[in-house]
Amino acid sequence: MDTGLFTANNIWMMLCTALVFFMHLGFSFLEIGLTRQKNTINILFKNVFIICVGLLLYCLGGFNLMYPGEFNIIGDGVLGFAGFGIAAPELGMTPEYADGGYTWWTDFLFQGMFAATAATIVSGAVAERIKLTSFMVFTLVYVGLVYPIVGAWKWGGGFLDSMGFYDFAGSTLVHGVGGWAALVAIWLLGARIGKFDENGNPKVIQGHNIPLATAGVLILWLGWFGFNGGSVLSADPELTSLTLVTTCLAAAAGGVGAFSFSQILYKNFDLTMFLNGILGGLVGITAGADLMGPTDAILIGIVAGIIIVLAVAMVDKLKLDDPVGAVAVHLICGIWGTLAVGIFGAKASVEQFLIQLSGVAIVGAFCLIASFIILSIIKKTMGLRVSEKEEIEGLDEAEHGMSAYADFRMNDH
Repeated sequence: MDTGLFTANNIWMMLCTALVFFMHLGFSFLEIGLTRQKNTINILFKNVFIICVGLLLYCLGGFNLMYPGEFNIIGDGVLGFAGFGIAAPELGMTPEYADGGYTWWTDFLFQGMFAATAATIVSGAVAERIKLTSFMVFTLVYVGLVYPIVGAWKWGGGFLDSMGFYDFAGSTLVHGVGGWAALVAIWLLGARIGKFDENGNPKVIQGHNIPLATAGVLILWLGWFGFNGGSVLSADPELTSLTLVTTCLAAAAGGVGAFSFSQILYKNFDLTMFLNGILGGLVGITAGADLMGPTDAILIGIVAGIIIVLAVAMVDKLKLDDPVGAVAVHLICGIWGTLAVGIFGAKASVEQFLIQLSGVAIVGAFCLIASFIILSIIKKTMGLRVSEKEEIEGLDEAEHGMSAYADFRMNDH
């Protein structure tokens, strides 16, 4: 491979790394926009913490846990670990590494950005009532251990990879991993005060800044150019352009599918449903963005948009409280996107569908058990939920002693 192509590939991957980093601003805007003013600083603190700690953990051990090479602890690709810290191998800065797609350092940074995303998904679901220190401890364990172990099963050449499981950019390995933990967390935490009336009927707790939430979704859509486009792992012209087309078409179809179906059911044009439909389409296409044609991507997106509306209603019916719709978007649309690899596109077959289903079940079982154990221990030792007084007052004052909008306060209790 000539030096020019190697350099172009590496520059593309660095740009994609920057776009995935930018997604964390999108998550932050979305989460604060869909929640109340009095919890803004708390949510922003959590999101900044996730990026910083996620990168440090990935450097200390996560990268070598996720990509252990020949270092097996439990055989057949179940668990391996190549040691603490990171150091570039002899050919890590040359075209000999990763088929000339990028350097070792770019590889680490790109994958590290993905690691932090799994905890960000949980952050939105548990917003407005989780103890900050408890969330921080959970993030340390989940990002440090659970995410890289699951990632190794496929992307690190583990047993899911051997059985033919396919997940291009993480419908299951990123979004599902975060979504399963979010589901367990909101179940153990319980609903926010005022979310359900005395008869158990859900009540709308209006987010304080829908324009910010909209900006967040559009930033996330842009960031997905790096999330999916970078998962090509080179600047291959045909594959990167196809991936960006299918990603965008699925997002657009997801948004249209969600607001249309919501309008049919509820007779109103719900912007928040529209926004989550876009995200659902993005999560849905992520497992097979490189395998699909335009029509396949649109169909996957439309189904994801419909799923969003039904899943949000189902979460409410189960008396679970998810302020930003994280379970619907990341878990349920992640499952759909992973299964869609066996239904649409280049790998569509009954056999592939069953492999995809098996992969979803294995990852789901592991993440459910792991997150339940971690959160249950935290609940018994540190406690998970803030006091009623702190929740009513708002976590900005209770946990941080400050207001996000010091010169503009409003009654949002």
